[in-house]
Amino acid sequence: MTESASRMLAGVSVPDTPLVNKTIDYARKNCEPYLFNHVVRSWLFAVRLGQIDSIEHDAEVVAVGTLLHDITLNERFAGPRRFEVEGADLARTFATQSGVDGRRAQLIWDSVALNSTPSIGLYKEPEVALCTAGIGLDVIGWRYSALSSGDMARIVSEFPRLEMKQKMTKCFCCIVERNAETTYDNFARDFGERFVQGYKAPSVVDLVLNAPFGE
Repeated sequence: MTESASRMLAGVSVPDTPLVNKTIDYARKNCEPYLFNHVVRSWLFAVRLGQIDSIEHDAEVVAVGTLLHDITLNERFAGPRRFEVEGADLARTFATQSGVDGRRAQLIWDSVALNSTPSIGLYKEPEVALCTAGIGLDVIGWRYSALSSGDMARIVSEFPRLEMKQKMTKCFCCIVERNAETTYDNFARDFGERFVQGYKAPSVVDLVLNAPFGE
């Protein structure tokens, strides 16, 4: 990404480019209010963490990755695979159709696909790691204290959470009920085990021990 204009959003300096603005509009159009606010906060948190840690990165890739990371939590985009994979494909298509080249589009795909797998995402390229970090901050409070109280207050005030904990829990439970087979090896499994009656994920131990080999 070349040097470009910037603007202030909730007290954070963010890139002001046609791609970023197009992505914001797309996310706003296709996300219900609590989810739109979540992805914007995640983006702003990612940007601030990058600034605080002086991490060189492609700001447009971080913007697209964070702003579209939960696009398939909207039921109209529901598909048969993990919601992160469905979202990654959608985000990559959006990026390539917007003129993003293959390498940058792949970084966006990785950012979305790994958004709920920090044990991998945090060790990928800076763009993927920042997306993961910003999302993790907004969902579970990872590195909450890295931002000043003023930064946090401005971001949450301008993009309030709107009962995100309750609404996101309901959303993940719906995924478990609708596509249980996509939840067995990821965090959605925890929501199924805690909240969905009758949910039972297969044990990886059984899969290993019952593999069709003699030993």
